[in-house]
Amino acid sequence: MAKTRKPCFVYALYAILAVAHFCNCEAILSEKEQDKVSNLPGQNFNVNFAHYSGFVTTNEKLGRALFYWLFEAAEDPASKPLVLWLNGGPGCSSVGFGEAEEIGPFHIKSDGKTLYLNQYSWNQAANILFLDAPVGVGYSYSNTSSDLLTNGDKRTAQDSLIFLLKWVERYPEYKGREFYIVGESYAGHYVPQLSQAIVKHNQASDEKNNINLKGYMVGNGLMDDIQDRVGLFQYMWTLGFISDQTYTLLKLKCRSEPFMIPFIYASKACKKVLKIADKEIGNIDRYSVFTPACVANASQSSMLLNKRPFMNSRVSEQYDPCTKTHSKVYFNLPEVQKALHVPPQIAPSKWDICSKVVGEHWKDSPSSVLDIYHELIAAGLRIWVFSGDADAIVPVTSTRYSINALNLSTLSPYGPWYIDGQVGGWSQQYAGLNFVIVRGAGHEVSLHKPKEALALFKAFISGTPLTHDEF
Repeated sequence: MAKTRKPCFVYALYAILAVAHFCNCEAILSEKEQDKVSNLPGQNFNVNFAHYSGFVTTNEKLGRALFYWLFEAAEDPASKPLVLWLNGGPGCSSVGFGEAEEIGPFHIKSDGKTLYLNQYSWNQAANILFLDAPVGVGYSYSNTSSDLLTNGDKRTAQDSLIFLLKWVERYPEYKGREFYIVGESYAGHYVPQLSQAIVKHNQASDEKNNINLKGYMVGNGLMDDIQDRVGLFQYMWTLGFISDQTYTLLKLKCRSEPFMIPFIYASKACKKVLKIADKEIGNIDRYSVFTPACVANASQSSMLLNKRPFMNSRVSEQYDPCTKTHSKVYFNLPEVQKALHVPPQIAPSKWDICSKVVGEHWKDSPSSVLDIYHELIAAGLRIWVFSGDADAIVPVTSTRYSINALNLSTLSPYGPWYIDGQVGGWSQQYAGLNFVIVRGAGHEVSLHKPKEALALFKAFISGTPLTHDEF
């Protein structure tokens, strides 16, 4: 029997489909490859990992787009998890803080032009993704100017989820990869809120579209306004920064004040006491109370209970208390923006490490996220909370009060953990949550104690509690 010959148009259709498929793959490939960073200004050394930066649009109609910077793991990135790092504020840059002075591989020297390699970078253990969210932070932008005046917790979580879903289409090798979220300060809101959004997304979507979220970790993060407030007053008084009388007045006049930043809704009586407390405390760095303050920023160190890191002076162990000024120089350089794929037409007129516009127009900030902790503990996520004990922004006392308010049973008692034979801090394991204190660290734990912070991070992603054994 003679074979039936297929019409010519069938072969033509096959050819068209094949070409379309090829072009689609090429588009995805080129989009990723176009984001690959090479010839980064100030990088006078070689590295054994690739890194990528660019934008992902989260709202086509309004033109909202978030900036990211991905650093592949230094060794065998295909086998390593993906970790999203978020800084707080609200309004502060994960690139400016997290990458450039904390956990990223490229830190900036005091000239604001030269980079050096961070020997304790977290991409030794994972692929690290830095995200500037919401729009108005860092290079992230919107074509609708009113977006910068209407940011809040809810939209930040929604846009961050959209970002992740679209980003993984650009980087399909990360689909199904173990995924963790880590952040600090006001990211004490962002991290659990985004984790909650991902869990809900996974429950409502096909498994092939799920994000393989395994857990999250928060450092010196806001958790509950009342507990944060009480813990802060107590910390300041216990360390001798404020008088007995001021401590009493703070508890009396400010304990139940709304914690929406920067105390714009506080009563006159509370504001009066806060001014007294600021005068008594003096010009110390509230982010690292036992290290020198950046004198250049001394005038910015007021407002004891300001929730926003950009309002105060900055802080490392070798030790440069003015690190944020270096980032402000570097990320404003046109050649740096070009290397990071920031087109001149969308580059901010002046890049800043924190956006006052975003921070001062924040629309929603729940007083507590403890209910989300309960929800995500029940969902089986790995949850760790850590605290530097020299931080007077969200001090260890505040975090301990918040954790106690969760009313979790203890699995492993409180005790010291060790690194190189020395006490690195203290830890306690609860049912569903692991709490770690890092001794001598300020608000940005990895800035002051980078070696300890890396050990903490490795323990977290491996799910191995820090040991209480000295050797």
